[in-house]
Amino acid sequence: MPLKDHHGLEYSGASPAAAERYLRAVAAFHCYAGQPFPELKAAVADSPRFVMAHVLIGYMTLVGGNAALRRMGAAAHAALRDLPMNGREAGHAAAVGHILAGEVRAAARALEDVALAWPRDVLALQVGQTMDFLLGDARMLRDRIGRVRGAWTPDMPGYHAILGLHAFGLEETAHYGRAEAAGREAVALEPRNNWARHAVAHVLEMQDRRAEGVRFMRDDAAVWTADSFFLVHNWWHTALFHLGLGETDAVLELYDGPIRGEASDLAFDMADAAALLWRLRLRDVDVGDRWATLADGWSGHEFGRNAFEDAHAVMTLVGAGRDAEAEAAVAALTAATGGTGDNAAATRDVGLPVAQAFLAYGRGRHRHAADLLRDVRSIAHRFGGSHAQRDVLDLTLIDAAARAGDTALAHALVAERKAALP
Repeated sequence: MPLKDHHGLEYSGASPAAAERYLRAVAAFHCYAGQPFPELKAAVADSPRFVMAHVLIGYMTLVGGNAALRRMGAAAHAALRDLPMNGREAGHAAAVGHILAGEVRAAARALEDVALAWPRDVLALQVGQTMDFLLGDARMLRDRIGRVRGAWTPDMPGYHAILGLHAFGLEETAHYGRAEAAGREAVALEPRNNWARHAVAHVLEMQDRRAEGVRFMRDDAAVWTADSFFLVHNWWHTALFHLGLGETDAVLELYDGPIRGEASDLAFDMADAAALLWRLRLRDVDVGDRWATLADGWSGHEFGRNAFEDAHAVMTLVGAGRDAEAEAAVAALTAATGGTGDNAAATRDVGLPVAQAFLAYGRGRHRHAADLLRDVRSIAHRFGGSHAQRDVLDLTLIDAAARAGDTALAHALVAERKAALP
């Protein structure tokens, strides 16, 4: 008889010991905290034909990482070939293959089908929501989770993860009160749930509750930061709260500490660092040699794989004054628009004009930068990210308009922002 977990989900190719290790890894993944990789490696060593262990390795290495992690993910996908698996596992294996091939929409659909048939498969829901995030699909960020809430009760293992996922989807669709309630309940159930905490941080950011945001992130930082692999992003949120309060010294302290102190080479982490430095640049804050150091981190970045990451890499090169490298990157993005697939479309629609806008801004061509950003601001979700992350585009547009002398546009955009707040 195949092994089953506490939700009745079957696992092919696993010994009882390997299954226990896998479940501990999944629990860590739900929180974005802990040590899932040692558990997964031990599970695979014990049970080389354990389908879901290879699947989770693929999920953890193929999104927002680096070249070494992508190779690990490719190896995990290769290990899945010809393994006997059930229908649920086959859906996961297909999703890993789609992610490896850059077919984000196909991966999102495969995981949607898994969750429709097995609504208590938290991994399918969590990674599916990640695909929605990469696509900027706010409705699915919410509804992928909302449609299964009826299958869950508070006494079930993993319920905190469902709450945290739903909280983020609700926030990205502007249901701020419900989002905050769900996120805070999730954190109360599992204080280490970094995703749920991040969802509440988004609510506080969107509602301009910055002093409250600082307290929420800092008061129990020792709890959520322990073994967190979402550390950079949640400290980035904390830095945004300080920035909104005009506390630039605190922003730089966080940048030099948990955000960039260990110089992560993961693309998502470097994108956060770039966006923070750019926001400081828009405020004419001197950041010293931080741009140059961050630009070195992007060395070897493969342009044309992820438009959101690419735009932040160009942002960094512009910030560091490396115009020739930025030009080469824009040329690579131009070439990428001629391809097929999800990223080619995202680059064509948003990534390329945004990168061109950053380059124009850096060269003092502020009116051209503003024109480029005005053309894409209403469709910027197509290259992924959250409202808070994409806000750097509006901030750049406001500043570019002001520097170009277009005071009517700059004032209108500032008024628009004020009108959107509670």
